[in-house]
Amino acid sequence: MPLDPSYLTYAKRGPGLDHDWFAHRTARAWPRLAWPGGKPVALWLVVPVEHFPLHPASGPVRPTGALEPPAPNLWAYANRDYGNRIGIHRILRVLDRLGLKASAAIDPLAAARYPALIPAVEARGWEIMAHGWRADAPLHGGMDAGEEAARITEALASLRAAATTPVTGWLSTACSESFHTLGLLAARGVTYVADWQNDEMPYALTGPASSMMMLPTSHELSDRHLLVEQDRMVDDYAAAVLAAFARIGREAREQGGGRVLPLAITPWILGYPHRIAALARLLETITASGLVWNATGAEIIAACRAQIRSDP
Repeated sequence: MPLDPSYLTYAKRGPGLDHDWFAHRTARAWPRLAWPGGKPVALWLVVPVEHFPLHPASGPVRPTGALEPPAPNLWAYANRDYGNRIGIHRILRVLDRLGLKASAAIDPLAAARYPALIPAVEARGWEIMAHGWRADAPLHGGMDAGEEAARITEALASLRAAATTPVTGWLSTACSESFHTLGLLAARGVTYVADWQNDEMPYALTGPASSMMMLPTSHELSDRHLLVEQDRMVDDYAAAVLAAFARIGREAREQGGGRVLPLAITPWILGYPHRIAALARLLETITASGLVWNATGAEIIAACRAQIRSDP
């Protein structure tokens, strides 16, 4: 059978990365950023606030947490709803007791259906960041560019109308993007994106997205990955986070410059009564170390921009 010539066609064949959104770098090229108070680690807590529709949209990408067919999947729907009714308030109490703040990544449907949550987190000094268009409808490469632009515009406009503080950060549903996403976000006033999980420090973007920075999250340390996808025990989750914290803290002290520890805290996962105590112990251990600067994503990006003007 003859080989289809299109199989060997690749737009970015050659040296370097297969895109132009940022330059490649290694850990040796990290800028030596200093966090306030001389702390070696910036602790970035991200609390996703999502509404998973009872009748989910069908598409080529199904994110972790989206309701599985056949609809209506009442058990899964109630589980996610529990996070916004009960779980998030347990998380708020834990973070209040420890004096910690977070970035609340909120999708437009959650903002509309749980309107009390935005003022609740803003009153605590949390940041509001946009979390895609719908929890069951990620952006993807097969989308029409006009449709994607409309979805991003709608998501940012609805969230900015509901919030009283600036919404400048973006975390895509399932960290999914198309080839147009970064440029569309930059054109709409977003200053940082958290989708690419390929670094432990922020870095500058290029081209149409050059006004933004990437602030990577961590899939490997996420509660969805460890507790849902891998079905690990909550103590295993806490041990993994503490091991990562110990390592990056030691590297920061030995090699110089700060590091970022991003930690997702999902209400419908860690907000349950059998897991919340483990989360509290984990955060108590991290904060008691005296090694962390707790900050929102916008604050981390501001600290970076104050020290560097471009990625080295």
